[in-house]
Amino acid sequence: MTNKPWQDKLIDIEPYVAGEQPQSADIIKLNANENPYPPSPSAAAAIREFDGNTLKKYPPIKPTELRNAVAEHYALDSSCVFSGNGSDDVLAAAFRAFFNSDMPILFPDITYSFYPVWCSLMKIPYKVLPVDENFEINIEDYAQPNGGVVIPNPNAPTAIGFGEEKIRRLLDLNRDCIVIIDEAYADFSGYSCVGLIKEYDNLVVTQTFSKSRSLAGMRVAAAMADPYLISYLDAVKDSYNSYPLDSIAVKAGTAAVRDEEYFRIVTDKIIATRQRVSEEMKELGFILTDSRTNFIFARHVSLSAKEIFEYLKSKGVYVRHFDLPRIDNYLRITIGTDEDMDTMLALLRSMPGILQG
Repeated sequence: MTNKPWQDKLIDIEPYVAGEQPQSADIIKLNANENPYPPSPSAAAAIREFDGNTLKKYPPIKPTELRNAVAEHYALDSSCVFSGNGSDDVLAAAFRAFFNSDMPILFPDITYSFYPVWCSLMKIPYKVLPVDENFEINIEDYAQPNGGVVIPNPNAPTAIGFGEEKIRRLLDLNRDCIVIIDEAYADFSGYSCVGLIKEYDNLVVTQTFSKSRSLAGMRVAAAMADPYLISYLDAVKDSYNSYPLDSIAVKAGTAAVRDEEYFRIVTDKIIATRQRVSEEMKELGFILTDSRTNFIFARHVSLSAKEIFEYLKSKGVYVRHFDLPRIDNYLRITIGTDEDMDTMLALLRSMPGILQG
């Protein structure tokens, strides 16, 4: 493009790059960490039975019924709950609300790649701290002056999570700043630190309904924190992105949270499939991290990740390959249905060079 006199006024940013999103029904899509199972029947019913006449009115700024449902799920007061249009909206509000010092915020070097994008957009200084050779986060690295901390637990794309002991240590090391724990995948890990907000008034926990509750198409998410911090999130959202959750999403999200039995059935099934597929992939020569998510992070002992990625894609199975330092030889593979995963495994067994037995 020929230089224009206004070009120097455009934003200089490297955008977040999502995985391929093919719409064909003829493929198996294992590259976006979507839930392979439908939403709760209660959520589907809430959508079917929604009174379309009410759409002529704006939705409530603070969807009380959804926030109450989340609060009840975690035995919190509803004043401890914030809601937004997907976890990216919730996290963006948190970055704006809580990271306003001249000190850099801290997060891992291998993590959700939207964090540096928000920092660039909002001009927030940041510093990445390397995970170790096993992709583990060293909590002691975060014992340094900072303007805030963001850590996904479990982490993505590495799939590795940790428990309460490390979270407490992180919080004890960072009493004078806001610590955000991004729990997008926590429902597949067996541990959530939401209960700790009653002890640590600087802790913010974010969660999405896109993964474990199968509502990626609705864009529903929440944050849990001390009411004082929630008031700042509400203020930012009302001032910067005043569009609340739409009325249909509120009904579906509320119903999904209240259907505890279905939630447990689906998450348990995904975890069981994850364990089975992990063992079968190991037999084919894959080395995997200890996944606590709804995806597997793996490399092969002899074939490159790019080779496997292209091979599977040619057969109609889409997984995620990151052409990035340190992880360019790994694949991130979403856990699909048992049938989806069996198809992928069969294709891997037929690939030249794959070890078996």
